[in-house]
Amino acid sequence: MAAGPTTAEKNGANTSKGSSEGPSREGPRNQGFRGPRARLLLLALGVLLLVAGGFWALYGSAWFRVERVKTSGTAVLTPREVEAVAAVPVGAPLVTVDTDGIEARLRQRLPRIESVDVVRSWPHGIGLKVTERKPVLLLEKGGKFIEVDATGVRFATVDTAPRGIPRLVLDSASSPSLRRFDADRLLREAVRVRSELPAEIARDTRVVRVTSYDSVTLELTRGRTVFWGSGEHGPVKARVLAALLKATPKAGHFDVSAPTAPASSGS
Repeated sequence: MAAGPTTAEKNGANTSKGSSEGPSREGPRNQGFRGPRARLLLLALGVLLLVAGGFWALYGSAWFRVERVKTSGTAVLTPREVEAVAAVPVGAPLVTVDTDGIEARLRQRLPRIESVDVVRSWPHGIGLKVTERKPVLLLEKGGKFIEVDATGVRFATVDTAPRGIPRLVLDSASSPSLRRFDADRLLREAVRVRSELPAEIARDTRVVRVTSYDSVTLELTRGRTVFWGSGEHGPVKARVLAALLKATPKAGHFDVSAPTAPASSGS
């Protein structure tokens, strides 16, 4: 009679069978693959929702819309004048406001404005920070006064002359220098002379008279006149004139056209 399988053989058979028919590892591997991919998809979905929510908040919600406009820096102009020209779209999403367009519009239609910063003031405001041009000379024409700034720009016409601003008189119609230097160039020379005057002399200057490029005369208070000559060596001429005014306070005529040989005369 044949002997049956031993216990060891049974155990070996069970071990072999378990090896060939044991639980598959495919399931855990698939689960491990699906896990990171699912997290990435969730992360991407979260980012998409965040971007969409931000887009809606900026463009579609009432949270960031223009509700007020604030103007600062005006002196002659009024905030109402500036804001009327700026035409900021109240009620529009703040992010869509064309700040460059507003700046260009203000500078074009209000020449008195030298520069303007248009800034978004989150969450509901637009700020207009204005810098106005300041006149340094006045051209009289037809009973009105044209204001000229420190760069030679004629930027406004007013009915009443601002106090303390000298008049510019261009007596250059018959000057031979007009062939080389037109009226605009002579105007810039007058501005140059005016800008180089010490403050105390500038306050006393009533008229800057230009006959030609190399013939500029200042008319001061108390009937005093200064022959300045050309606009060259302006800082030196200014220092010499200040010294002459102190040394000869009763003189009525001063000549600093050659600053190395200045002169004063009359009373």
